[in-house]
Amino acid sequence: MQTHCFSRKREEARTKRSAEMKSHVVCVPVPVQSHIGGMLKLARLLHHKGCFVTFINTEYNHRRLLHSGGLASLEDLPGWRFFAIPDGLPPSEADATQDISALCDSIRDYIVNPLCDLLGKLTEEDGSKNGSEVPWISHIVADGFMNLATASAAEKFGLPLVHLFTIPGCATLACKHYGSFMEKRLAPSRGKSDKEKIDWSNGVIDWIPGMKSMRQCDMPNFFGATDSSDTFVKFVVDGMERSGKADATIIHTFEELEPAVLEALPSLIPNIYPIGPFHLLLEKIPEDESVLRHVRGNLWEENVECLEWLDTKDPGSVLYVNFGSIAFLTHDELTEFAIGIANSQHPFLWVLRPDLVKGETAILPSGFIDETYGRGFLSGWCPQETVLKHRSVGGFLTHCGWNSVLESLSAGVPMICCPNFGDQQTNARYVCAEWKAGLDVGGGDVKRDEVERLVRELLGGEKGKEVKRNAAEWRRLAEEATTGPAGSAVRNLDKLVEDVLSTRR
Repeated sequence: MQTHCFSRKREEARTKRSAEMKSHVVCVPVPVQSHIGGMLKLARLLHHKGCFVTFINTEYNHRRLLHSGGLASLEDLPGWRFFAIPDGLPPSEADATQDISALCDSIRDYIVNPLCDLLGKLTEEDGSKNGSEVPWISHIVADGFMNLATASAAEKFGLPLVHLFTIPGCATLACKHYGSFMEKRLAPSRGKSDKEKIDWSNGVIDWIPGMKSMRQCDMPNFFGATDSSDTFVKFVVDGMERSGKADATIIHTFEELEPAVLEALPSLIPNIYPIGPFHLLLEKIPEDESVLRHVRGNLWEENVECLEWLDTKDPGSVLYVNFGSIAFLTHDELTEFAIGIANSQHPFLWVLRPDLVKGETAILPSGFIDETYGRGFLSGWCPQETVLKHRSVGGFLTHCGWNSVLESLSAGVPMICCPNFGDQQTNARYVCAEWKAGLDVGGGDVKRDEVERLVRELLGGEKGKEVKRNAAEWRRLAEEATTGPAGSAVRNLDKLVEDVLSTRR
């Protein structure tokens, strides 16, 4: 088994720091972009609080992280080390997210053995009795959707298990009830014709404590699967059934954003700590106190040229477009979005993944480049947090992945919500109906005229002004939550460290 860790020089550099460590946490993310990025940010926060961190990626994603510059320097990271384990999937040099169904099978059936092999090796090597300066492993901090693998590892080695959900509380609550949702046959159908599809757009979900005004279409949608034996559905349902067995659970949110949901969740998942937004908490750490400036979670190399282009645009004039790292469009959807954006006549910055159209190369409609010359910028992966804080960005057309939503709220940027799958439907409903910080593109087929209308409304209409004011208020509340010592996220992070992570084996 191949591993990647510190050299002797780096081992010596961390000696002094390790003596001050309160605990040694092993961090295990779900092997996809957004989950790795969220776990890395949490790990940086825990390191700042005194924890020694061992971070475990799959070999495939560790290679991508090194190639993208996400780990720009491993030479000066005392109190940190990185390892990689195989995932059992066919080798690939592709710079893209692996097949989701295959990853679900890997997490369920394969990863636990190489993970346990590595933990067994580290258990033998670490600890002062062997002369090592690395403290004993004290906790596993794992993505909540990795528990089909990590729960067995934690039990085998007698380690407390802490879960991190990189989705909001509302989506966590919805996923927790997804088994019942399937049993009631409320999920959308995969029928091949419109006649075979269930009309699920307006049905009301009124039986989940802590959630209100939810429609069937607002519940998580795992690629339209209705069969409980579907790989993805079974993965989520089985994993969520075990989610309450962790010693503590971190939700990447903040109390002020989801009070009703966070009040309901502890009856299903005990010992919850709402902590976030992570990136705002990290911004509060003085740069000269952090050794982790070179640890970033992007698996694609960041394109910073777009920031120079944004500098040339008027304040609040630019639409930022990004469908995230996993969401896919059809060729027709890409065409409708592109023509709608072009017809809006507003400047735009569009992060365009090569694999955005599944199974095909993403090709924009003929004439699009010429039509938008000078007011459009097509970019590779970009530093999204920086982009959203830029003065020229006035709106975000997003797939509603949780990292994107939370970063947009934190920057006070209103959204056009175009959810694709998973928790994104639930996130979009809360953005538009609960937090009133976005406009919904609506269900069904994407139409260019509707895209054009929404872009114009968001960046210049009365409704756009309203959601912008609401987004600005969420920005203020997010700042308050992450500003210590009174901020709710600061208090919950401190409580997690003192009550859960301060003990050492």
